[in-house]
Amino acid sequence: MIEISKVSKSYGETRVLDDVSLTIEVGGLTSIVGPNGAGKSTLLAVVSRLMKADRGAVSVGGLSVGEVGDDVLARRLSIMRQENHITARLSVRDLVGFGRFPYSKGRLTAEDERHIDEAIAFTDLEGFSDRFLDQLSGGQRQRAFFAMVLAQDTDYVLFDEPLNNLDVKHAVATMRLIRRMAHEFGKTVVLVVHDLNFASAYSDRIVAMRAGRVAAEGPPEAIIEEQVLEAVFDTPFSVREFNGKRIVDFYS
Repeated sequence: MIEISKVSKSYGETRVLDDVSLTIEVGGLTSIVGPNGAGKSTLLAVVSRLMKADRGAVSVGGLSVGEVGDDVLARRLSIMRQENHITARLSVRDLVGFGRFPYSKGRLTAEDERHIDEAIAFTDLEGFSDRFLDQLSGGQRQRAFFAMVLAQDTDYVLFDEPLNNLDVKHAVATMRLIRRMAHEFGKTVVLVVHDLNFASAYSDRIVAMRAGRVAAEGPPEAIIEEQVLEAVFDTPFSVREFNGKRIVDFYS
C-alpha cells in the first residue's frame, strides 16, 4: 500500500499540501480529484520523490520513499507525468525500452525485450513500433509513453493528468487502458484527473482534495454525490444514475 503521513509542502508563503495523511490500499484504480490548486499533482510528485516534502513521510509497498535507493524505488513505483518532452528523435520501441532502464541499465536482455513487446502489444502500437515519436498523433504518442511506464513493470503506477489535450475518443481509450492495467496486471494505480465523470466511471476509489487537504475519500458512489462535490468544488452539481454509474451534470 501507499502510506502518506502528515505531509506538508509550501511554495514560499503558499501552503500547497497541508498535513495530508492518506492510505491507498493495494490493487485497483484510485482517482484523485479536486479544484485547481488543491495539491493533487504536488501530492503525486512527493509520493514519487520528484519533489521533497517539507514535513511528513511516504512509504510505498513498505519502502520509505525518503530513504530507499533510486534503483530500488524505480522497480516498485513508476510515474507518467503531465508533461512529457523528448528532444531526441526516438522510435516508439526506443522510448518503451527506457522503461527497462532500472533493470537493464541500457543493456537490454531477452527478458527486457519481452516486457517491451508486451507493452507495445497492450497499447496497440505494434504497427508503429519503428516510427519516430514526431510522426505520431497526440493520442498515439500518449500511448507510447503509457507503454514505457507499463514496460517498467512496477507494482505501483502514478498518472498525473494523462487526459490533458486528448479528445473524448482518446481519453476514453486511455482510461480503459489504465483500468485494464490495474485489473489485468494487478497494479496499484493512482490517477490525477479533472473529469469527474471519468473518475466515476473507471475508478475503484476516489480521493477528493481541497486546499491542500483530503476532503473526502471512498468508493465512487460515496464521493460522486451532490453534497460532497459541492463542498469540495464550492459550486452546485446535479448527480444522476446511468447504466449503474453516477453521472455529474453541471449547472450553468
